[in-house]
Amino acid sequence: MANCLSINIIFMKKIQSKSLSILLVLILITMNEIVFSQSKANDGSVPAITGSSAKLPLDKIKLPEGFTISVYAEVENARSMVMSPSGTLFVGTWQKGKVYAVKDINGDKIADKKWLLASGLNYPNGVAVKNGALYVAEISKVTKFPNIEQNLANPGKGTVIYDKFPTDWPHGWKYIAFGPDGKLYVPVGAPFNIGMPDERHAAIFRMNDDGTGFEKFASGIRNTVGFTWSPTTHQLWFTDNGRDMMGDDIPCDELNTAPKAGMNFGYPYYHCGTIKDPEFGGNHKASEFTPPAISLGAHVAALGLKFYTGTMFPAKYKNQIFIAEHGSWNRTPKSGYRISLVTLENGKAKKYEPFATGWLNEETQVPWGRPADVLILKDGSMLVSDDTAGVIYRISYKK
Repeated sequence: MANCLSINIIFMKKIQSKSLSILLVLILITMNEIVFSQSKANDGSVPAITGSSAKLPLDKIKLPEGFTISVYAEVENARSMVMSPSGTLFVGTWQKGKVYAVKDINGDKIADKKWLLASGLNYPNGVAVKNGALYVAEISKVTKFPNIEQNLANPGKGTVIYDKFPTDWPHGWKYIAFGPDGKLYVPVGAPFNIGMPDERHAAIFRMNDDGTGFEKFASGIRNTVGFTWSPTTHQLWFTDNGRDMMGDDIPCDELNTAPKAGMNFGYPYYHCGTIKDPEFGGNHKASEFTPPAISLGAHVAALGLKFYTGTMFPAKYKNQIFIAEHGSWNRTPKSGYRISLVTLENGKAKKYEPFATGWLNEETQVPWGRPADVLILKDGSMLVSDDTAGVIYRISYKK
C-alpha cells in the first residue's frame, strides 16, 4: 500500500494542472481504498460488509414496536442459511452458484469476515451442518465438506455422498436440514407447474449422513424450499408453494406438518386441502390427503421458516413460526415480499399475519428485496437472507 501511494505522489508532481492533480489524487486514493477493501486477508477472507448495502432503504421496513432491522452481512444472492455450533454462518445461493461462510469475529452482532467456499455449482441453495462437516445440495447431488471450519480458506471439492436426484431445473433447487433423527432431509419439487409426478418428484426424502438409507418421507408436495422441526414435539413443519394459473387468489401456499412418515399432502389432486385440481382431481376426495396446518397467502412463495426459540423477543413469540415469503411473480397485485408469523395454540396453527413488510413498493409494485430464509441466533435475534438485495439482515428487539 505504501509503495502504491509513493508512486502516486511522484506521478502527481509531474502534473501541471492544479485541478487535474486534485482529481487524479481523489481517483487514486479511491482506487487504493477499493483494492484494500477487496483484498483477501491471510486467512482467505474478505470483509463481510464493504458498504454496497449502505443505500438500501431499511427505513421502509415496517416492524412491530421495539423491533429494529440492520445489515448483518453482504452476501450476493443469499438464500438458505445454517449456523455452526461455534458461530460460523454458511450461506447457499441460487443463480450465482456459490457457497459462502460468514463470521462475526468481534461479537458486535455484525459479520466481519466472509469466505467464498465454492463456486460454479448448480444452484447450491441448500446448506446443512453436522459433526463439523458442511453439506451442500445442488440440483442433482449432495456434497460433504468435512472439517469445514478448519478449512475455510481451502475447503477443497468435497465428497459427493448422493448424486441420484433428478436433473430437472424447474423446482429442482433444494433446501436441506438434519432432523432430530440425525437424517438429512432433502426435497425434490415437481418439475412443472402442474402435472403427474413420478416417484422421484414432489416429495421429501431423507437419508443417512453418508448418503445411505435413502427413502421417501412424505409425498404430494409440489415444492418446498423450507422446513424445520418443532422444538417441543419434534415434528416436521414445512412450506409448500401452490400451483399457478388458477387465478390471483387460489390456490394458497401451505404450511404443513408431518408427525410421521408416509403422509400425502395432495399434489397434484388437491390444493389447499379443499380445492380440487381441474385437470388432475378426477374422482379423488379431499379426505384422501392431509390438509395444510394453515393456509398461507396465494402465490406468496413461502420459503424458509423457523420456530422462535430465543428469549430476546417478547414472550408471545416463543415457539411461534416465522416464514420468509419470497414474493409472487405473476400475481396482480403482487403478494408476499415479507416475513410472516404463524401463531400456534396447543400445537395447532391458529393465526397467520405479517410481521415485517416493506420490501415491495406497493405503489409501483416493484420490490427492492426478497426474503428467502430465516434463522434464530443464540442471542435471540433473527437473521433474514435476501437474494435480491444481496444481504443478510438482523432483526432484534429492545424494550
